[in-house]
Amino acid sequence: MVNMKSDTDEMNAKSNVENKTENKVEDELEGKREKNTEDNTEINEVNKVDSDSVNNSVNSSADNSANKTVDNEKTAYATNQWHRLSPIAIVYFGVSFIQGIIGQFIYVAPALLLSYNSIKDNPWIGFPVVIGLIALLITSALLSFYFFQFRLSKNSIEIRSGVLSKKHANLPFSRIQNVKIEQPIYYRVMGFACLTLDTAGSSKQEAKVVALELGFAEKLKQEIMGQHIEATHQSLDSSDNNSIETACSGEEEIINTRSIKDLVIHGVTSNRIWIFLGALAPFYENLSQYIGDFLQEFGLDPGKLFDPSTHSMWQLGLYTLSMTMMVMLLLSLFSIFGSIMTFYGFTLSKVEDRYIRRSGLLTKHEVSMRLSRLQQIAHKRDWLDMLLGRVNLRFEQSNAQMSGMENGGVSNITDKIIVPSVTPNEALSLTLDVYPDSGLQNINFTAISKRFFIRYIGALCAPIYLVALTLLVIVQNYSLILPITGVFIFACVVIFMRWKRWGYAIDEQYLYVRKGIFGVDHFVFPIFKVQQTVLKQSKFMKRRKLCSISFILASGAVNVPFIKEADGIQLINRTLYEVEISGKSWM
Repeated sequence: MVNMKSDTDEMNAKSNVENKTENKVEDELEGKREKNTEDNTEINEVNKVDSDSVNNSVNSSADNSANKTVDNEKTAYATNQWHRLSPIAIVYFGVSFIQGIIGQFIYVAPALLLSYNSIKDNPWIGFPVVIGLIALLITSALLSFYFFQFRLSKNSIEIRSGVLSKKHANLPFSRIQNVKIEQPIYYRVMGFACLTLDTAGSSKQEAKVVALELGFAEKLKQEIMGQHIEATHQSLDSSDNNSIETACSGEEEIINTRSIKDLVIHGVTSNRIWIFLGALAPFYENLSQYIGDFLQEFGLDPGKLFDPSTHSMWQLGLYTLSMTMMVMLLLSLFSIFGSIMTFYGFTLSKVEDRYIRRSGLLTKHEVSMRLSRLQQIAHKRDWLDMLLGRVNLRFEQSNAQMSGMENGGVSNITDKIIVPSVTPNEALSLTLDVYPDSGLQNINFTAISKRFFIRYIGALCAPIYLVALTLLVIVQNYSLILPITGVFIFACVVIFMRWKRWGYAIDEQYLYVRKGIFGVDHFVFPIFKVQQTVLKQSKFMKRRKLCSISFILASGAVNVPFIKEADGIQLINRTLYEVEISGKSWM
């Protein structure tokens, strides 16, 4: 019995040991399963994090790709190293040299006329001169290309240029006010362009980079304008921070275009005819001889055609009128051609506060203007414009007057925003788009004093006419009395119309000036744009209690003569008061 009990106890012990062993194994297996589950969970979480980070990275790259377009385009230049231009820039420097010679032609024209017969009789004399000019042209173009270098950094551009006179310009993008893109015809074929940069307060263009690829020039312009707008808005509150993005991303809206018909009208009514006639003045004698020989080939003898002994007065008058009309028609064709060359494909567009003019047939010009740079708007109409119902609208920027003076008194029309030959309604609409509160259409102008007419007739024209008339009577040359009398009457009419046209007006925000002779011009500008006022009085005017006043703008002076002294003082005081309390900058 004892043995059987011990055996039973022994068997129970073994069973307990086996049960414990099985439980231990099961616990170890369960632990491994839980560990594997936790490991799998961690792996899944890691994979999820990696996937999310990859997706975020992709999305971030996609979002930033548009903002880094300019940087990617500029990678080749933004290395703080000096770079030379494309070899095609040599063509630009050569053309600029030729334009400079043509611009100075008026000064050497008399010498050429004096030596014309010698050169005609001895053509070999001019051969060395031509060879020398060609050699000088090539040398100048090559040297200008060699010494021109530029360097781009993140926020500025540096330019070194000049052969004999070295120039080094360092322009921060935030200080650049205007960026203009030009495409001469020899660049348009290969997709190059010229980039012109100028800053506030400069009286001439600060820098010009030529032979840039058009796409890169456009992107560089956008970056410069973006940095300038950002610098302009740095002083604004945080609530206005979105205006920077809006100004940079605003869509361009075309607000005016010109057709070929409009350009033809502009060519007929513009003053290019008289400029062309003035340029031909040294060659009148040779031209008249050439025209006479040309007419004789067709059996027309000008001497006999205008002979008073063989033709009556009405026939001579008809011949003269016909010839004059033919000459004016020919000159008008030149003027129309010039108008089409300058304004072909004209568009005036607007992006936020920036106005952009694009035009040009052979050379495409682009001129942009921020609203802050606009000084005044001018509506110009001569007698033909009034007859045809047209207006030439000019947006006068700062330094326009100075740049014209530097070009010999002739302003460069391609650097201005001019809308040619618009209708009066279009001109008024564009004016209200820029100056919404102006009242040019309803304003009443105050005329200047009649003493203006009396002074110039009584103190200038009449004495000269009487002296000339007396001399003709003394020498008994009565045939010239009628022509001189006609000139005197015409001068009186011009002075009368000048007095009649001149006027001025002022309202709460703007000053208005009207002037002209047979046409009429209107000028409107904000009062706060006035930088200086001038009051002038001669002894004659002081005795009559009259004065002349001038408003000095960044684009030039606007004068109003012969107004009452009290009105002039009041007008100046009102202007200076408005400038003081407005707190606005002229730029």
